[in-house]
Amino acid sequence: MVDIKEARLEVIQEILDTQAVPNQDALVELLEKRGFSVTQSSVSRDLRDLQVAKVGGKYRLPESLRSPRALALDGVTGVQRAGPNLVVVHTVVGGAPRVALGLDQSGWPEVIGTIAGDDTIFVATAEPVEQASLITRLTRVVDIHRGQL
Repeated sequence: MVDIKEARLEVIQEILDTQAVPNQDALVELLEKRGFSVTQSSVSRDLRDLQVAKVGGKYRLPESLRSPRALALDGVTGVQRAGPNLVVVHTVVGGAPRVALGLDQSGWPEVIGTIAGDDTIFVATAEPVEQASLITRLTRVVDIHRGQL
């Protein structure tokens, strides 16, 4: 039983690290899609055990449990297309080197490489379809940090 709970807690961390979850019912649905049969009350206990807080209308993990990639990408403020194979990522002032490193280490197949300034990053992609996929991913990150999605 403990192993199932530990597995569920890991999945909850991964979900909250990558998606905006507005309420416990939504989290129950996401867990069920991943094969976990849970009740709202068990999810409530799991959130308490993980010390999850609700911030800006969505659940947020404490910084100590967030993945390095999520921590690195939390400085993204905007994303735009530049030609067929380049994405411009805007960050908070001073955030570009850290975010670029997060992108380089993300393992995302769309990212060939990055060049970072102080608050702007150029991200190269091999093909226009990869550029579109990367823009979708990064836009989701921006929306999550703005409390949307």
